Amino acid sequence: MKILIKNGRLVDPASGRDSVGDVAIAAGRIVSLGQVSADFHANRNIDASGLVVAPGLVELAARLREPGHEHEGTLESEMAAAVAGGVTSLVCLPDTDPPLDEPGLVEMLKFRARNLNQSHLYPLGALTRNLAGEVLTEMAELTEAGCVGFSQAEVPVRDTLVLHRALQYAATFGYTTWLRPQDAFLGNGVAAKGALATRMGLSGVPVIAETIALGTIFELVRDTGARVHLCRLSSAAGIELVRRAKAEGLPISCDVSVNHLHLTDVDIGYFNAAMRLTPPLRQQRDRDAIRAGLADGTVDALVSDHTPVDEDAKNLPFAEAEPGATGLELLLGLALQWGEQSGLPLARTLATITSAPVAVLGDALGSLASSAGKLVEGGVADLCVFDPGERWTVQPAALQSQGKHTPFAGHELAGRVKFTLVSGHLAHEAA
Repeated sequence: MKILIKNGRLVDPASGRDSVGDVAIAAGRIVSLGQVSADFHANRNIDASGLVVAPGLVELAARLREPGHEHEGTLESEMAAAVAGGVTSLVCLPDTDPPLDEPGLVEMLKFRARNLNQSHLYPLGALTRNLAGEVLTEMAELTEAGCVGFSQAEVPVRDTLVLHRALQYAATFGYTTWLRPQDAFLGNGVAAKGALATRMGLSGVPVIAETIALGTIFELVRDTGARVHLCRLSSAAGIELVRRAKAEGLPISCDVSVNHLHLTDVDIGYFNAAMRLTPPLRQQRDRDAIRAGLADGTVDALVSDHTPVDEDAKNLPFAEAEPGATGLELLLGLALQWGEQSGLPLARTLATITSAPVAVLGDALGSLASSAGKLVEGGVADLCVFDPGERWTVQPAALQSQGKHTPFAGHELAGRVKFTLVSGHLAHEAA
């Protein structure tokens, strides 16, 4: 199918392009940008006057809940949420039931995703069997099955020897290990340690739960040379340690979630379970450091940390509620809000959810590595077309995700996705 997008503001963070023009698409690829030949005849014309035409968003942390947690989300519902949010490529975590520790499970997931013909799916394989932190998985076989890296999700490896061996193996074959830095013994609380948690009687997670884990990871990286992506940093101290490690030249990258970019522990209010997240929301100084770190490039990418949770698991007392929130459909709006509040150019804001996540993934993207997160002639036509000025209110019932819980319910955001194209296929069109 041939598609012509006309008169859009073409914003490509990777190349610095920011100009009004047209985009011609044929056979799933971008044929031309800017000026389109008069002899290009499209099957579908899209008038993008007043709209931004950007690369499709790339999400590095999404739980699709299959297999094993279909009561909280299905591949169909969460992929629909992805394209509704302008997300054309997403990485899913391995903490399914059973975990993604066998090649057959990974192949099945990728096969089903391809049949849905929506976002490109990139699974993370389990670092250890059953995420138990004891025996390493067959990383080579999982990579052949389609895994782009290896992770423990929220389950820390308690045995440092096992983690050391995992990084040695990963370094040997050039695999990336995705780790959320949290000490296994200090990180068992439900809120950030501080005055608010004490006053509310909630068990606290201290900042040192993150910094101790970071210190261990950095020492192991120095010894092995393994490439590590640090997931969902939450503290000012953690951001500063990463800044120093990058200055040292360690092969690391990191991300933060939209939740921690905008919220603090004060937002828990009167035990609002929608604010029960992992890692927990921290103090304002931590939020400010996260925002600054993302702006100055210390933090590589912004993620939604999409984790749909069902009613029965969420509508419980705060300490008993399952942590998590839906986020795929809010990623763009919350990123734009941060960019506007920080006084950043649109291209710099979009880079954190397009070209920067692609840089984290690197060659693991396979055939899409050269064009994902970019607007480039000859590249795969993964596009997000949105209205930057249209304001909308987050209404959980209207979300495509099966999970309806979000800390931002009732919030007004700017930036409405109008069209999402995946490999030149019109995967989403706003009503």
